[in-house]
Amino acid sequence: MSSTVERIRREIVSGHVEESVEAVKEALQQKIPPQEILDDGLLPAMERVGSLFQEGEIFIPDVFFSAKAMHGSMDILRPLLAPSRLMEMGSVVIGTVLGDIHDIGKKLVSTMFEGAGFNVVDLGVEVSPEAFVQAVEAHQPQIVAMSTLLTTTMMNMGATVEALLKAGVRERVKILIGGAPVTRAFAEEIGADGYGSNASTGLEEAKALLAALKGEGK
Repeated sequence: MSSTVERIRREIVSGHVEESVEAVKEALQQKIPPQEILDDGLLPAMERVGSLFQEGEIFIPDVFFSAKAMHGSMDILRPLLAPSRLMEMGSVVIGTVLGDIHDIGKKLVSTMFEGAGFNVVDLGVEVSPEAFVQAVEAHQPQIVAMSTLLTTTMMNMGATVEALLKAGVRERVKILIGGAPVTRAFAEEIGADGYGSNASTGLEEAKALLAALKGEGK
């Protein structure tokens, strides 16, 4: 691995936005392939950020700065990468369920997914079951991720699963849920496929669900 790609990894993990972008530009000037910059620089950097967050070595603000560095770097690389490579990891539709306006946890999860190479469609907050269905039909994701911070809106996760069933699109996707009041037992109760207790475990669960989905498609 080139020293410049190693520098990209360090700058992203450290959350140095401008330095990360400059390092990516320098790597391109050195004729390092964009694919190599992504595979050996950006993606391992965000995997490291996820590990550090899970281990309690860094915190939410640190993750957001690293994510900003990742996004700035991807803005430069994206036009140079094959579209099929950007979709290789999978596509996720994510949103906070109807009745809940909390956004921070969902944004953190979205950031972790993007950093891992997922294509993320963020529907925002107070997303109705019908809106989730429409997003599945429009974007054809492999995973639907739902979040809530309120016990009073947990029922809307179940309502979304039911809406996906009624629309005939449930079998197309794996459903992942998370949020402070959510448990794995609740995920099983409503028919979801997975549960993440935090952003890092949610990402690992999403990877496992995607692997299972690809296995089913063989």
